[in-house]
Amino acid sequence: MTDGKNGLSYADAGVDIDAGNELVNRIKPAAARTKRSGVMAGLGGFGALFDLKAAGYEDPILVSATDGVGTKLRIAIDTGYFETIGVDLVAMCVNDLVCQGAEPLLFLDYFATGKLELDDAVTIINGIAAGCEQSGCALIGGETAEMPGMYSDGDFDLAGFAVGAMERGEDLPAGVAEGDVLLGLASNGVHSNGYSLVRRVVDVAGLKWDDDAPFAAGETVGQALLAPTRLYVKQCLAAVKAGGVHALAHITGGGLTENLPRVLPEGMGAEIDLNAWELPPVFKWLSDTASISELEMLKTFNCGIGMILSVSADEADALKALLKEQGETVYTLGNVVAGEGVSYKGALL
Repeated sequence: MTDGKNGLSYADAGVDIDAGNELVNRIKPAAARTKRSGVMAGLGGFGALFDLKAAGYEDPILVSATDGVGTKLRIAIDTGYFETIGVDLVAMCVNDLVCQGAEPLLFLDYFATGKLELDDAVTIINGIAAGCEQSGCALIGGETAEMPGMYSDGDFDLAGFAVGAMERGEDLPAGVAEGDVLLGLASNGVHSNGYSLVRRVVDVAGLKWDDDAPFAAGETVGQALLAPTRLYVKQCLAAVKAGGVHALAHITGGGLTENLPRVLPEGMGAEIDLNAWELPPVFKWLSDTASISELEMLKTFNCGIGMILSVSADEADALKALLKEQGETVYTLGNVVAGEGVSYKGALL
C-alpha cells in the first residue's frame, strides 16, 4: 500500500523500530538461559505468563520488588563499561525479595534511552540475564524505550521489577527474639547505594575513572567502583530451608543503621560489634578522603556487610557453617537486644 507521500518517518524523529526488533532477537538466547519451571510465555508478547503450580507452589503468596541502580549508572555510562550493571539491577530487586522469605521467580527490566545503541543494550541485558541465572529467576519480559529528547547522547536509565513467591505462613521476618545471633554476609564493595556521595569523593580526590584506584591494586577507579552487587538469594534460601532463620536484612541505602531495624519487632534493637569484621579498603578510602565520620559511614554504606541474618542462638553455628559451604564469608556481628535501633561497640575506622 502507498499513499504517494514522502514525508517524515518515525526514524526521522529519532526512533528506530527496526533496531528495537533486532534487540529483542539478539537477547532471546540470554533470556532462554534463564528459563525455569513455571515459565509459560516470555519475550515477544504483550505480556508474560507464569504458572505458579508448575513452579511447585500449592498455596502461594506473591511478593514483588522494584528498584534501580541509582547514580552508579553514571559511572557505567562515563566509562562505557556495561558488563555488570545488569547484575546490579537484578540484585537490588531479588536481594530484597529473599528478605521476605520469597524465592524469586521472574524478572522484568525497563531500559530507556535517547538513542538505542544495539551493542551496548545487548551487553546490559546479557548482564541482567546473568543476574537472573545466578538467582534462579526467569528474565520473562521487559520494555525498551527509545525516547529522543528525553536523554542526552549516550545516557540511559534502568529499572527492574521482580516477583517471587512463598507458601502461605512462611513469610519473614518471624520469631525474632532477644538473644538472636546476627550473622553478616560480606559485600563486594559499595554495591549500588551511596554513589552520589562516592562520586563527590572521587571529585574531591581529583581522580578520573581511568586513574589507578588507590584502594584496589591493579584496577582503575571506575572498574573498582563498578564491582557488581552480590546476589545472596540461593545462599539465604538454603539457610531459611535449614531452619532457625528469623529475619534477613538487605543492607542498602541507609546502611546498617537504617536497614536492620526494619526487620526487628517493636521493642527490639540490635547490638553490633564493629570489631567483628575488617572495613574493606574502599570504605576506608572514602572515609579518609572526605573525612566522613564513622556514624555517617554506617548509615550511608554497607561498610562490608551486604546481608544480615537474625538467627536462633542454638542454630547459629550450624547456619554459619552452612553459609560458608555456600561460599559466603560470614561474620558473627552481635545480637538482638531489648530496646530500639542499632547500637555499636568497638570501632570500625
